Amino acid sequence: MKVAVVGATGMVGEVMLQVLAERNFPITELIPVASERSVGNEIEFKGNKYKVVGMQTAIDMKPAIAIFSAGGDTSKEWAPKFAEVGTTVIDNSSAWRMDPTKKLVVPEINASVLTIEDKIIANPNCSTIQMVMVLAPLHKEFDIKRVVVSTYQSITGTGVKAVRQLENEYQGAKGEMAYKYQIHRNAIPQCDVFEENDYTKEEMKLVRETQKILDDRTIAVTATAVRIPVVGGHSEAVNVEFEKDFEVSTIRQILHQTQGVTVQDNVDTFTFPMPLYAQGKDDVFVGRIRRDESQPNTLNMWIVADNLRKGAATNAVQIAEYIVANNLV
Repeated sequence: MKVAVVGATGMVGEVMLQVLAERNFPITELIPVASERSVGNEIEFKGNKYKVVGMQTAIDMKPAIAIFSAGGDTSKEWAPKFAEVGTTVIDNSSAWRMDPTKKLVVPEINASVLTIEDKIIANPNCSTIQMVMVLAPLHKEFDIKRVVVSTYQSITGTGVKAVRQLENEYQGAKGEMAYKYQIHRNAIPQCDVFEENDYTKEEMKLVRETQKILDDRTIAVTATAVRIPVVGGHSEAVNVEFEKDFEVSTIRQILHQTQGVTVQDNVDTFTFPMPLYAQGKDDVFVGRIRRDESQPNTLNMWIVADNLRKGAATNAVQIAEYIVANNLV
């Protein structure tokens, strides 16, 4: 089982290697891939050292699986070339997510859509993954009509440049800026670039990807995405209107029984999800579960997850595990 990790030296790539090791993914040969400037460098995996190679070298080695986390342009150019030699590509960028010929997969929800013919599989956006993990079981039971979500997103979603910016600002030092404004002691209501409708790409990903993953284009979704000076993970305030009425106790029971979701919801003990505690964990955490008293059939929740793990690396590795377990590679 040859496995290539494309973007192995990046922030998400490093977490992917960590998750592959933790979950004992059956790798016989690891192929770390990165840009030309990193070729020849060494990375460590399970106590062994591997030299970073370039794209064409990796393709010539014909890996069974290539997990991409190297940006949309790189994926658009190189993922089809890997697929041509029979490699199954699991791509973490936005390049293929809304392509109608590509599957957009959160394994706990819709892995069953995958077939052996799927050679490029899209990994959803981090903020979408954690939200649909909670919404999917509730949609089955109560039929979601509308979702209003406000995100509070970690700087790690931007990358190492943003982490350095926060560290510099915290220390009062000047340095390269990942954002147009300071992020220390600030909240920036812009994640990604603006589209023609004045929503950002990140906000529209939450709209479009939620509908695709839940396979229901009738669900209305509106989003506001905000960057905050946090490292541990993304948080979301989610307001959900259902077609059917519900009991809050039933909502909690359903979520307690949902694989990959942990309920932290006790106001008496001040127990609720926070990125401080989600960091380094694979579950999606949900709390502050309460009825919206301003209109019928509507629920409020607070959802938190480590955006580098379940929001990216862990979800991709789980897709790889599914296709191996079901002989789809």
